[in-house]
Amino acid sequence: MRRLCLLSGAIAALLAVMAGTFGAHVLPKDLPAQQHAWFETGVKYHMYHALAMVALGWAVDFFSPNLIRSVIGLFAGGIVFFSVTLYVMGATGIKVLGAIAPIGGMCFLAGWAVVIYVAIKHRES
Repeated sequence: MRRLCLLSGAIAALLAVMAGTFGAHVLPKDLPAQQHAWFETGVKYHMYHALAMVALGWAVDFFSPNLIRSVIGLFAGGIVFFSVTLYVMGATGIKVLGAIAPIGGMCFLAGWAVVIYVAIKHRES
């Protein structure tokens, strides 16, 4: 389980760095500021949750394997539905895609809710 967390988190972090590099060096500088802001927000949340996935690798003793898989899946879903949506909105300006982003936000929130649940229910030995 530790390997799943570390590998999925590291891959997600690598992709976040790649997205940030794309945003900084490939996106046209003359795009509206709002589009750059959307893209940057996507990168931030992508990296936050990639690092959280890595951190789960060090906290596996507190989680059941099913809960870890759930949190990893929810964070990955959040990255896809929130961050990737913001990347596309930032690159293209297609605002209607903003309707998809809340699905990703809910995935992030649900993942953190599971982490909170585990923290409350965990008994130290």
